[in-house]
Amino acid sequence: MTAPMSPMSPQEIRQGLFENAGAPHGSARVTRAEFLSAAAEASGEADLFRQSLQGLVDAYEYSSERTKMVVPFARLLQEYDRDPSSFAAHEARSLYWRFKWVAGGIVESPDIPLASVDRWLVDMERRYRLAGYSERAVRQAEFYLADATGDTDRMERAVAGWTVAERDEMSDCHACELNTQGWYRSRRGEDADAVRIWEPVLAGGLSCMEEPHRVLAHSLLPLVRLGRAGEARAHHLRGYRMARGNESLLRSIGEHIEFCALTGNESRGLEILAEHAAHLGPLGDVESQLEFTGGILVLLRRLAELGLADRATVPYQGSVRTVGELYELLEADAAAITARFDARNGTALVSQRLTGRIAQQPLLDALPLGVRSAALPTSAGAPAASRAPVTGAVPTAAQDGADSFDALVERARAARAEGRPSARALWAEVARRVEAGPGPAPDPALAADLLEHRAMTALHAGDPGATAVFARAAEAQRAAGRESRAAFADLAAAGSATELGAPAEEVRALLAAAVRSAGELPATDPMRPRRTALAELTTLRIEAFLTANEQETAAREARQAPGRDREDQELDAGLVTALRGFIAARGDTDPPHGAVDVLGQAELDLARALLSAGDLRTAEPLLASAAGHQIAGGRPWDACQPLSMRAGVLAAMGDLAAAEASARAALGHSLELVDPQEQSSVRLTLADVLLERGDGAEEAAEHALEATHWLDQAGLAATSGARARTVLARAYAEADRTVEAVEVLHSVLPDLVAAHGEDEVVQARQLLGRLLQELNDPKGAAEQFLLGAEITKGWEDVRTQASLANSAADALSAAHLGTEARSAYEQSLELWRRAGGHPVAEVRVLRSLAWLAVEDVDYDEAEDGAEDDEQALARTTAAYARARALMDEAFAVLRDVDAPQCRYEWAQTCQQVARLLEEELYGREMADDDLPGPDLQERRAVRERALQLALEAAEVFTEFGGAALRDRFQSLVRASWTEQELGRAEEAEARLTALVAELSQQEGAEAEELMRQAEQIRDRM
Repeated sequence: MTAPMSPMSPQEIRQGLFENAGAPHGSARVTRAEFLSAAAEASGEADLFRQSLQGLVDAYEYSSERTKMVVPFARLLQEYDRDPSSFAAHEARSLYWRFKWVAGGIVESPDIPLASVDRWLVDMERRYRLAGYSERAVRQAEFYLADATGDTDRMERAVAGWTVAERDEMSDCHACELNTQGWYRSRRGEDADAVRIWEPVLAGGLSCMEEPHRVLAHSLLPLVRLGRAGEARAHHLRGYRMARGNESLLRSIGEHIEFCALTGNESRGLEILAEHAAHLGPLGDVESQLEFTGGILVLLRRLAELGLADRATVPYQGSVRTVGELYELLEADAAAITARFDARNGTALVSQRLTGRIAQQPLLDALPLGVRSAALPTSAGAPAASRAPVTGAVPTAAQDGADSFDALVERARAARAEGRPSARALWAEVARRVEAGPGPAPDPALAADLLEHRAMTALHAGDPGATAVFARAAEAQRAAGRESRAAFADLAAAGSATELGAPAEEVRALLAAAVRSAGELPATDPMRPRRTALAELTTLRIEAFLTANEQETAAREARQAPGRDREDQELDAGLVTALRGFIAARGDTDPPHGAVDVLGQAELDLARALLSAGDLRTAEPLLASAAGHQIAGGRPWDACQPLSMRAGVLAAMGDLAAAEASARAALGHSLELVDPQEQSSVRLTLADVLLERGDGAEEAAEHALEATHWLDQAGLAATSGARARTVLARAYAEADRTVEAVEVLHSVLPDLVAAHGEDEVVQARQLLGRLLQELNDPKGAAEQFLLGAEITKGWEDVRTQASLANSAADALSAAHLGTEARSAYEQSLELWRRAGGHPVAEVRVLRSLAWLAVEDVDYDEAEDGAEDDEQALARTTAAYARARALMDEAFAVLRDVDAPQCRYEWAQTCQQVARLLEEELYGREMADDDLPGPDLQERRAVRERALQLALEAAEVFTEFGGAALRDRFQSLVRASWTEQELGRAEEAEARLTALVAELSQQEGAEAEELMRQAEQIRDRM
């Protein structure tokens, strides 16, 4: 400890110790504690020095330098042994309490010999026995030593003695004990028992400064091993939020990183590592360093296995290190620590435990967490880095490598003929095997099929050459005598040219050729009905697209504003007419089986056009019919989209039961979908309907979570994935999973800000602010509300800005930031008045401003000695006058408005003014005797006014029945107390008796509770 350069006075040291005791735990608090302890020792005051040593031990305990507490504690113990009578009773209890910390700390210090550790434990047991304390804490400390050395017999004896010994004031808090007991079971491979032991802590029934933080981290891998991955995910999100940035919980941070590494969330693990990179390297508490580093090494080894050894990670020892470099450096650090422990303990146990930890294999291929993490870079050496979604994927060709080549080709052709989404992957495997060789060259038919697959792949990649490859494929299919496939390739060439932006004349030429190809198919060809129907429908689609482009070009050339004007509307009407004709021509009679799905496609196109015009009622049966035709045509996967759209339409029309049924049907048919956007769309539609229903938030969260995973795997996390995460956050919020909702929103906000609309960003910040308020983080909530309000400043409708400013003011007030709250309330009031027609909002702001005006008044104390008592009284009187004026403004706003909600606010204002008058009067009555107080006449007048207001409030609250029962109760109780103060005890008692009788006639738990309270208040009077 370094003594201060200039001596501090004892009073300055005491003030410093008091302030440091309330400072956040961490290195800054430790440094300050060391400084103050040196100053206290230099002061020569024994009691001050003892106090400083206690503060230093406490600072070390909740830091990354925990084991350093041994030295100051030993000095504190010497002070006690020198003169026990100088320690007050509470100081002696604190000394014994800290003995437990030191007993654990010396076990975790590899430089303290085992003989010394044993002597400390013997001394602890002796002192506890003499002081009359249970041996429970002693046996727990012995357990730590036995575990560290691998002495299983001693460990069992210690656990037995620990659990049967009586709990007393020296026992660890129950949460901490359960933490260790469950961890012991988990170490033995008894995961189910461990989780059972932890349950009271995990459920929130038991807690302390570091619990449930540590138990949540301990539970992650046991839960995954037990198949309870959803709980593990929730514990990670909740637990990491608690542990983040807390250097005394670096062990837990290491466990969260390890969890990410073993559940397919390596990117998330890297983000957590980056947030705590400052703690890499030597720490005062080497066991904490070892546990933290161990989790990181699990992650780094996993990344190396994925082929990412050259990926940059975080700075360490002066430069940013790759995965491989950081692994080598940290592994050497950890090995040096384990060698020190092994040398001290005389076993290789600590080294073996580290080696086993690092060597763990993933428990899950991919566990979606919901929070946004950057995708890992792809690597040729890392095929495992690309994870399949958790559910919904069909077997791919790669999974069927045992098939013979001929069987594989037949499967691919059958899947293509049936329109299965898996066909593309099967053809990719066929192409891979052909390219890999050796083997004979493909026959003409297979060569043509492979050209077609190549064209499809090029089109999906946006390759401008795709159209030419389709044309070559058509020629190859004809040469192989497969006219039906050639007709398909011709039509695909026209569609490809359209999609890739080819000139209209080229597209029309290709389209005409495709129509001819389909029409020339012989009547005996079973695919002819489908080919001709698809050619006709494709012609309608492409011509509509080309005509729209031509009209837009003409409008631009005529210097007209682009957009959907009159010409576009006429075009839409023409397309609707054409589609209706197409459907009618094929719907009057049963369409050939091969064309049934094409009829469904046309119905879907028509429904889309009607929905764009807002015609939900006509579109809905079309969507149902489209889905039915796809199912009848043997393509249930193609029914997913119309069924999902129909669910959205039905929800908008208010039929949530039918909407849910349609959405569930879509999900049921989605098994074979491989497109991540289609999979996510199906799930998000159902999630939206469940949220709208109001009681399906838990299930909605499951579907939204799967949607985020699909989109993340497809590289769409920043776009479609952001929307999925907002749905997930809403679901978590409605399911009261507040921490998870907050973590998801925090992770998605950067994407929303970067690439989404202002509305979405504002809604996300509003929800996040509300959730942070629920988590008792008013400053964080205020920040989100203010950021949202800043976005809305340019909006024509100021109501959203007014609401956000109002919410920010409420949060700032809750954070005791009065000046900032006042400013936000004033801004909100001005905006509500500008918007007009919002008297309730105005009144609530005015009342809040009134209470802010008197929040910090004090009749007895002058501010910092800057004013005398009379000045303080004048300032306080002015504050109450300002508050009453604001309440009068609230009455004025409500006076001429006739609406039920305004009547309710009138009663609220009456009630609050009554309270305000009484508080001001009470403060003046209790002020310094030297200051003038209210005389008897003034007191009676004020109380008569307060009584009148309370009774008026109670009368108005009666109009709202049970909805305002508690408000009416509070008003009548206030009136009774005021009557008591006026000397009318009988009237006060009679009023409360009448209230009890009134409440006894009402049903419900609330009325019963209020009746008991009224009886108790009457008895006290």
